[in-house]
Formats: sequence, structure tokens, C-alpha cells
Amino acid sequence: RLLTSKRAPREEPAVPILYYFPCQRWLAVEEDDGQVARELVPVDEAFVKKDSENDGQSPATLGLEQKAKSTTYTVKVKTGDKKNAGTDANVFIILYGSKDDTGIVSLKASKINKNKFERGKVDEFTVESVDIGDLKKIKIGHDNKGNSTGWFLEWVEIDAPSLGQCLKFPCGRWLDKSEDDGATERIIFPAELQTVEYIPFVPYEITVYTSDIFGAGTDADVFIVLYGSDGICTQQKSLCLNKREQRMYFERNSVNQFIVELEDVGDIIEKIRIGHKGGGLNSGWHLDRVTIRRLLPNGK
Repeated sequence: RLLTSKRAPREEPAVPILYYFPCQRWLAVEEDDGQVARELVPVDEAFVKKDSENDGQSPATLGLEQKAKSTTYTVKVKTGDKKNAGTDANVFIILYGSKDDTGIVSLKASKINKNKFERGKVDEFTVESVDIGDLKKIKIGHDNKGNSTGWFLEWVEIDAPSLGQCLKFPCGRWLDKSEDDGATERIIFPAELQTVEYIPFVPYEITVYTSDIFGAGTDADVFIVLYGSDGICTQQKSLCLNKREQRMYFERNSVNQFIVELEDVGDIIEKIRIGHKGGGLNSGWHLDRVTIRRLLPNGK
């Protein structure tokens, strides 16, 4: 008797999916927002190819595409005013939201103090992440490394412009192996009565064109204010994060693009105010034009 077997038809191999995760930003304590790790989200392949064809866009455009899909948090940390309250250890934080969490973020570059986490001081950091939803809790701690590791944490304050919320996370405890319960990290929940609500910010894509004439560029701190209808306006916002960026951008005949979270002035921008704060050797600036695009939540 002849036995035959039925073989399943061969499946064609699936076409591999290629994901593009551009960065084009610094991972350095002294650069950009001071973060040494970033969350990257995929962008459309056509966008990558368009940029690679050198069609006049800045190489940093890909990084801006990432930034448009992210949200920025301002994190303030208060070290208690007690003896030996400060720490030399490496401090980290994790923000937990209703959708996701940020993962471990190292708090390395304080915007206020060169020596961070000193007794009685407030330090400020920028944390950038994809949308994690409403903030529910945080975990903060340190790696217990260094000469003076014990830390008394008074509180953490997180300003989330995209949510229109500023939340306070009270602690008032030691993060120290030889103090309190010996824990070097803590999970903290926001104090609801101390939460400040305001109108959520939205991201704007701001493109600045510096003129092509002698001496047109500037190293000054450039700022912008947007005005909508009914007298609504944004706060005055610097376009550069630090002095290094001020030296890099706004050169003669240059095009610089920024993603900035600002108060929502509505669908119509009636006027803008743009200028600089002077100072330095080359502060004078010849501005050609500015274009502004209000981005939707999905970065379009």
C-alpha cells in the first residue's frame, strides 16, 4: 500500500519591517537638556529619505520629529535643610503615568546648581519622554555610590505643560542605608491638594531664518512670544537651551527649527514678538522671517 502525506504549502517569508529611530541629539550632561539616555519613537521611512536627500532641511530635523512626538517635564527636587542632608550619589527618577512610564532617568544636569543635591537647595532638571498619560506616582532614589551618599529628600515637584498640571510629591524622609528604614529609593504619590491646574500647553514648530548679509548672525539669547485672539499670549520663551546652542544657531543665512511647548493661543496667531536679550560680542541680529506651525497631539 502506497502511503502519501500531505505537505503544508510553503509560506513565503514575511517581508521584514525596517523601523527608523532617528536621534540627531546629544546624549551628554553638558549638552542639550542634559540627558544621557533618550526614548526614541519610529518615524516614517519617507521622512528619513526626504531628509537624507539633502533637500535643504537641517540634519537636526529628524531629532525635531522625535521631539514633536514627545512631551517635556520640568522636575524640581528639594534637598532637606538638615545636617548631612545632601548626597554625592547618582540620583535617578522614574515617572509613572496612566499609559506608560519613562523608565530610569538619571538626574545629572541641574539647571540651577553646579553642585546638585546640596543641603537646603532646589535643583531643576528636564525630563523628556513619549506620552505616558496622567502622572500617577514617581520612584526616586540613588545608587549609594560616593563619599557622602545618604540623602534627605524634602519633596519633588513636576510641571507637565502638556497636561496642564504642576504636581507636588512630598517626601520628608531619608534615602540612606543607615537612616530611617534603610531604603535608598522611594515610591511617592502626588499630594492632590497641592496640584496646580492650568490650560495645557501645545507644541509649536518654530522655524527662524537669519538673513544673508554681513554680520547678520547673533550669539545672544533669542526669545519669542505668540499672540492669539482675545488678548491671549504665551510666556516669553527662549529658543535655545544653553549658551552653546546660542553660539550654534542664528548664523548668517541659516535656517533653524525648534519644537517649543507653549500656551495654546488658538487656531489663529495674530502676531509674534521675537527678540534677544543682548550681551556678548556678537549680539546684533538681522532676522529675515519666522514661520510657525501649531502641531497636533500626534505630531502632525
